[in-house]
Amino acid sequence: MTKKYFGTDGIRGAVNSKNINGDMFFKFGLASGTYFKSQKKRKQIAVIAKDTRLSGYALEPALVSGLASAGMHVFTLGPLPTNGLAMLTKTMKANMGIMITASHNPHNDNGLKLFGPDGMKLSDKIEKKIESLIEKKIVKNLSKPEKLGRVKRLETGTKDYIKILKKNFTKEFNLRGLRIVIDCANGAGYKAGPELLKSLGAKVIAIGVNPNGLNINKNCGSTFPRKIRSAVKKYKAHIGISLDGDADRVIMCDEKSNIIDGDQIIAALATRWKSKKMLKGGVVGTLMSNYGLEKFLKKKGIKFIRADVGDRYVKEKMQKNKFNLGGEQSGHIILGKFATTGDGLLVALESLFALRKGKKASVFFDKFKKTPQILKNIQVKDKNIINKSEIKNTIKLATKLIKGQGRILIRRSGTESKIRIMGESENRNLLLKCVKIVSKKIK
Repeated sequence: MTKKYFGTDGIRGAVNSKNINGDMFFKFGLASGTYFKSQKKRKQIAVIAKDTRLSGYALEPALVSGLASAGMHVFTLGPLPTNGLAMLTKTMKANMGIMITASHNPHNDNGLKLFGPDGMKLSDKIEKKIESLIEKKIVKNLSKPEKLGRVKRLETGTKDYIKILKKNFTKEFNLRGLRIVIDCANGAGYKAGPELLKSLGAKVIAIGVNPNGLNINKNCGSTFPRKIRSAVKKYKAHIGISLDGDADRVIMCDEKSNIIDGDQIIAALATRWKSKKMLKGGVVGTLMSNYGLEKFLKKKGIKFIRADVGDRYVKEKMQKNKFNLGGEQSGHIILGKFATTGDGLLVALESLFALRKGKKASVFFDKFKKTPQILKNIQVKDKNIINKSEIKNTIKLATKLIKGQGRILIRRSGTESKIRIMGESENRNLLLKCVKIVSKKIK
């Protein structure tokens, strides 16, 4: 059975559309609350955090109402990074955690990411069970009046999250003497990011920290890396850190203004962890991971396997193979030693910890030569267009042309109405030709 509401990373879409509106958020809250309450574990508690989208003010009350109607006691945390929500779900011994966010998408989108009591994203199996509850008549899931949940706002979420992050490092660890630029994308990390770095003694230049509900990810953050590049250059910083809207991704910039993507961060951390005997098993990448990363890791004797795109699938492969490092080129990186999901600030801290003895970022991250890669996103009305015979035949043609010299991957976005095309090859002209053939046909 295919899923109706959940995509590769929760539920996401345009605000006030079919699924992202107050009515549906009430149903999502009621259904998820009913499912977790039926597990009869812990104290029937749900924890909610959100990013800075204006629509959060309309959607959060509906979600809270649904959860309380199911008999769940709800704690709201306000703006907080996604992994902060996951961590606090676990430390508060809650039944579930819900993050209201559309991650790196523009402000007109919103959605939900759901976590279980272990701080892990839900499996396909659990998501399907929740979907079946959404389809039931509302009255069947409503609690009796005396069994309704209570709701409370917690103001200590950011402070508690920072405390958990810092516990992963030695007490002596500090960032004194480092000039760091951080771009918080006007999103969920706009408070936690600068506060964390300042508490460790860094001189912090913070940008993207003035959310107005509409400017999240707008010409800033990890999806707009030229912003961090120019800021590092302007302020002569030692390093730049660029988060996305819910701060579960990070793209970095070295002191020479070179952009460092997720693949390069993974290569640097894998090398360091192996030398420190911290790396378990190997590294999980995705179908989108650069071939240069795969070649580098194999050369270093580090196992590398690919998962479907989406940090949840990366985490599943990590668990299955008992690996403790994995992630995506987009900067969605999971440090299994410390966290259950991607965390931009945690990954940045781990990188800064490696640089604490004066090593330059340009040296630390310079591990492999990337295979030329082209990424193209095509807006479509119906993502199932790639199942049409004429599109399939064009993809087969492009695949045949590039075979032996590279690869081409065409997939539906799990979070947006887009078809994503990725091609890579040392033969630049052939690469451009193959990508053009497919994109032209889809358009």
